[in-house]
Formats: sequence, structure tokens, C-alpha cells
Amino acid sequence: MEQNEKEINNPSNEENVSVNGSETVLETVSDTVVEKAQESSNQVINYEEKIAELNDKYLRLYSEFDNYRKRTIKEKSDIIRSAGEDVFKAIIPTIDDFERAIKANENVTEVDPIKEGIILIYNKLKSACTAKGLEGIESIGKSFDVDIMESITNIPAPSEDMKGKVIDEVEKGYKLGDKIIRFAKVVVGN
Repeated sequence: MEQNEKEINNPSNEENVSVNGSETVLETVSDTVVEKAQESSNQVINYEEKIAELNDKYLRLYSEFDNYRKRTIKEKSDIIRSAGEDVFKAIIPTIDDFERAIKANENVTEVDPIKEGIILIYNKLKSACTAKGLEGIESIGKSFDVDIMESITNIPAPSEDMKGKVIDEVEKGYKLGDKIIRFAKVVVGN
């Protein structure tokens, strides 16, 4: 009986080891949990930094795009304004010539000098417009083309070979480069 009491009162070394082993396992597990929590905390901090960095990049990119958009709008309006300016600079000397012709023709009795003056001014205006890229569209005697001409009316063709072709031009057409800016208004033969 004494032996049983000793066994009960004094637990064996194996039992102590298992209790001590459980404490060691618990400490190891709790250390692991704490380490994992710290790693998770560090990852969250890293993710927050990454989010802040990406948000900053996004805002900078958005600002750059907005500035680019505003700059291109301003450049387009400047180009349009300056293009018109060039045309007017080319036409102003012709206006001056018309004013001088009007003043010079106040007391003229002969018609020939007036005709010559008008022809000179017309040629000057036409060359200024041609220099800026304006071209007249030749249409008389050519086949009717809906891309560059507008038919005002149809009349009987004077000959068989003039059917479907332009017989008369009511208003001349013009193009600026490759773009039609005014269609030729024509009379087509049937």
C-alpha cells in the first residue's frame, strides 16, 4: 500500500515529462501564433503602403492626362485661329487694292482702265488663295460626279456624247487640299 501511496503522491518522471512537454508545446505554439500574427501585421502594413503608392501613381497619371487634354484643346484652338490669320493676311492686300481702285475710279470716264484694274485685283486674289491651297474644280465637259458636283437641273444634251456630262456650270466648286469645301453647281445633259 505504501507503494501505491508513493505512486499517487509522487508522480513518476514520465508524467512530469509529459506535463513539462505540454508546456513546451504550448509555448512553441503560442510563439508560432505570435510570429504569424506579427507577419500578418507586417503584410497588412506592406499592403497599405503598396495601396498608398499605387493610389499616388494613379493620381499623378490622372493629373498628367488631364493636363495633356487641356493642352491639346488649347493647341487645337490656337492652330484654328492661326490658320484663319494666315488666310486673312493673304487677302488684306487685295482689299487694299480694291479700296485704291474705288478711290481712283471716282472720276474716270473710260471703262478700259477699270476693266484692267479689276482683272489685276482678281488675279492677285486668286493667286493668294491658290498659295493657301485653294483649287477650283473644273467640271464643264466632264462626266457628272456626285462626290464633287451638285446637279441643279437636267437639260437635253446637244449631242449624244454629252449625255451624262456637265453642260454648264452655275457656280464653280472649290477644294482645299483633298477636301471639297464647295460643290460645283452644274447643269447636266440628258
